[in-house]
Amino acid sequence: MLKAISLFTGIGGLDFGFEAAGFDTRVAVEMDAACCRTIRQNRDWAVIEGDIHNVSSRDLLKAGRLRAAEADVLIGGPPCQPFSKSGYWARGDALRLDDPRADTLTAYLRVVRDTRPKALLLENVYGLAYKGKDEGLGRILEGLEQINREVGTKYKAFWQVIDAASFGVPQHRERVFIVASRDGKPFEFPQATHGNVEDLFSPNRLEPYLTAWDALADLPENPNDPSLKMGGKWADLLPSVPEGENYLWHTPRGGGRPLFGWRTRYWSFLLKLAKDRPSWTIQAQPGSATGPFHWRNRKLSGQEMARLQTFPANITFDCSRGEAQRMLGNAVPSLVAEVLARAIRNQLLDKPIKSKLRLLPARQKRKPKPEPVARVPKKFLQLEADHAAHPGEGRGNGARSRQKRAA
Repeated sequence: MLKAISLFTGIGGLDFGFEAAGFDTRVAVEMDAACCRTIRQNRDWAVIEGDIHNVSSRDLLKAGRLRAAEADVLIGGPPCQPFSKSGYWARGDALRLDDPRADTLTAYLRVVRDTRPKALLLENVYGLAYKGKDEGLGRILEGLEQINREVGTKYKAFWQVIDAASFGVPQHRERVFIVASRDGKPFEFPQATHGNVEDLFSPNRLEPYLTAWDALADLPENPNDPSLKMGGKWADLLPSVPEGENYLWHTPRGGGRPLFGWRTRYWSFLLKLAKDRPSWTIQAQPGSATGPFHWRNRKLSGQEMARLQTFPANITFDCSRGEAQRMLGNAVPSLVAEVLARAIRNQLLDKPIKSKLRLLPARQKRKPKPEPVARVPKKFLQLEADHAAHPGEGRGNGARSRQKRAA
């Protein structure tokens, strides 16, 4: 097994993918107690439960029984909020990797400098690389250059925004991935393997997306679990939304009743899975009416969310359903991590692997018809009106309120 160091491990989504590609997580650092408990329940990794800012690189190497420069890869997904709004960045201070005010991204770079892994992978929200808002990406590039000057490495970053569904995950989830090699080797991200049916005749010969049904077909559709019942004022309206639709069905431009204005709510409001499509992104902390919901008009179970995240089949949870959703919603789909781990082995570590993907779901031969759609309950008919559509980006009520406060 190749040796991995894991930071901001969460529940282990990246690690499970690297494990499937032949890597052993020698040490993991995570501050969330529920995540640490779940990891220990499923794996025998050395887990340091605590804030990375309070964990020295020396202690991290000791816990992993590693020497500096011995690890094959460093992986992690630093939480975006601690650095995206940091005043430390806004002041334009010089990057100091040992500064106690450092953000999570800088802490990751500090461990890169001190442990000098042969390769690294960093995952984050795709907004990290937005043009004009890419301070985070710039910080990473600046940090790697500084590390190269300090310790004589040649880290050079390559990055790409990836939709998990493009590699066989039965869920759309976009994230940016950054990969670098200690000796400066170039890295090419793998080509997408799955796509829309209309793209199947492209030169890349893509497979059709894997769907929510492919992931969930063998699980009970009506589990006896009261925690899966949808609550809140909109619960009785969900059965009137067809599979694969959301609240937009009940707008003047949809096929239902005009209960809402076009694009006046968040996309995930009353969003329902469809058997013939990938799931939409699982939310970590959804409201009572925030989907995606199961086509049987209920919340998804922890086991179902784990399937949609392509976690290994033997992962178990000893926590509430809501806590499981928080952990799973923050995780990286393990299949994407497996695909990238194999590419890192082949291109950067000279340890090629040719076996089949272990976490790729099996395609189901038959997909049932969509579920029947219920009528709109009478109590919601009072909402019928000629609702105006959203006026456009920057012109809605929220934007006007923010403009008034700024003035």
